[in-house]
Amino acid sequence: MKKWGILLLAVVFLTACSASNGSSGDGEYPSKNIEIVAPASPGGGWDLTARSVQKILKDNELVANNINVINKPGGGGEVGWSYLSTKDSHYLAVNSSLVLTNNLLGQSKLTHKDFTPLATLATEWQAIAVSVDSPYESVNDLFEQIKKDPKSIKIGVGPGLGNDDHLAFVQATGMKGVNAKDLNFLVYDGGGGDVVTALLGNHVDVVTTSLSEVKEQHLAGKLKILSVSSEERLEELEDVPTLQEEGLDMVFPHWRGIMGPPNMTEAEIQYWDEKLGEMVESEEWATLLENNDWDTFYQNSSETKQFMDEQEKLYKDLIDKSGLIQ
Repeated sequence: MKKWGILLLAVVFLTACSASNGSSGDGEYPSKNIEIVAPASPGGGWDLTARSVQKILKDNELVANNINVINKPGGGGEVGWSYLSTKDSHYLAVNSSLVLTNNLLGQSKLTHKDFTPLATLATEWQAIAVSVDSPYESVNDLFEQIKKDPKSIKIGVGPGLGNDDHLAFVQATGMKGVNAKDLNFLVYDGGGGDVVTALLGNHVDVVTTSLSEVKEQHLAGKLKILSVSSEERLEELEDVPTLQEEGLDMVFPHWRGIMGPPNMTEAEIQYWDEKLGEMVESEEWATLLENNDWDTFYQNSSETKQFMDEQEKLYKDLIDKSGLIQ
């Protein structure tokens, strides 16, 4: 009996050690380093988001474990997200609408349902801009001309069709009765910078792009933003109306969020609800938003799950209308 008692104590001790080292799902979480995947090269929005989350969580002592950022560029996020899908709950990744549209466009087998939504963090807004000498004084003037003769207006967009810049314009013009398949898009692989250069050089009549790409040029009087996709007018751009003010019942966020691998436990999800919820209330997060012309757009895990489902329906509808899927 004494031998059995010693053996039982040994089993209990080993089980407890195993749990504390994270080898059991019942152990303390997190039990090892956290890794945040930026599914792009250093320097872009996904990378900035990942490194900002890392820094603010550590600087505010919200997470005791080490947090590392790893870049996994390629495939419009596909490489990084594929990597995440094989990992445990100590791995997270930054995401955006591409986690939805890659699948809807047939470019990925992964969907947002293959991951655990943890938070929507921030958004940029979309902007529609023209040259300073453009004859179009409002977005409605522009859309009326597009409706009359869609091919007469060259629309700059980048780095490809199917992204937020493109689909926001599809939605807006669709509300004016324009068939998305008739729109005359010129695609610039270099993205927003090349699109703006094309507008300044009068190679296109209008651009649809992230606000940060055109804000400074607007303030300098080098181009003119006709409208933004936010709910309210934005600071420093009080002269620019929203699409809603122009009679279009739409708000279009260019959001970024964070997700985990599949099959995270409720306790693990709750942990990140608490930590990320505290993070977005910090002064450092407010400064990050201000410095990058981002707006707060925080939603917790359950809100983000619902938001992703709604966004998937919206993007599917817009992609179908755009004629990108034959």
